[in-house]
Amino acid sequence: MTSSLFSGFIAAPFTSMHTDGSIHLNPIKTYASYLKAQNISGAFILGTTGEGVSLTLDERKEVATEWMKFSSPEFKIIVHVGSSNLKDSRDLAQHAQEIGADAVGISGTSFFKPSKASDMVKFVQQIAASCSETPVYYYHIPSMSGVNTSVPEFLEKADGLIPNLTGVKFTHHDLMEMNECMMALGGKYEVLHGFDETLICGLAIGAKAAVGSTYNYFAPVYQTLREAFLTCDMDTARDMQRQSVRLVQILKKYGGGIVCGKAIMNLIGIDCGPCRSPLATLSKAEMLQLSKDLEAIDFFSLSNTQPINMEV
Repeated sequence: MTSSLFSGFIAAPFTSMHTDGSIHLNPIKTYASYLKAQNISGAFILGTTGEGVSLTLDERKEVATEWMKFSSPEFKIIVHVGSSNLKDSRDLAQHAQEIGADAVGISGTSFFKPSKASDMVKFVQQIAASCSETPVYYYHIPSMSGVNTSVPEFLEKADGLIPNLTGVKFTHHDLMEMNECMMALGGKYEVLHGFDETLICGLAIGAKAAVGSTYNYFAPVYQTLREAFLTCDMDTARDMQRQSVRLVQILKKYGGGIVCGKAIMNLIGIDCGPCRSPLATLSKAEMLQLSKDLEAIDFFSLSNTQPINMEV
């Protein structure tokens, strides 16, 4: 396999918003500093967690430009440019290259969908050509995009046609397919593991880097998991993965990874504001109960965070 561009944990940041739903750029500086202090090695911005497809073109460019102010060799930025409009995605990809993004992520379209891998190759090829000097990762997330064409076949067909294709962000439960991606073309392409709650499985099949939303606020648990795995302390690794599963169970209880995850960030003092409609925003009463549920699984001690004072 060629040398990896990314290693360790890459957070998928939430996009901060004002109470009126407009984007809020000021918290990004504090947010980036917080992630760096958590030993996070990069950020995958404006993806699913970042509500990228719910933002306008100008908003996405503004958010990307602000995040790039805090990039460094130790904290790299991947800008997601996927949309249901080819021209918009090409525009966003060109902009990402212009501002110096370390990489670009391209997801499949969520309304009109390619029926076979060769069609996806043609789609990604046109976008990647707009950022030809920047590494590109195909973002596979069928639970959101509805696109479930074969990723190993995509890599095979894309090879030689998309010179800057570097790898895949694989956010799916099909670990055999993920392994096939790692095996494709002799391991030529990087595969970024995208399901936090199955990280231990990704490590077992060779993942060197992982992208996820819960790395925003539960990084110490995953770092302990990874270190335990690498030193063959499987009991600790499994215990940490089960802590992750307990957390994800709470996320599901409160509306999912974006709605609840954004609430958790607000709860620990990182101002992310509300979600943009149609996603919900938790009430103060729900936030109070969420805090209690998190306390019940030792979230705050495990994540080295403290909840803000909640008053209903």
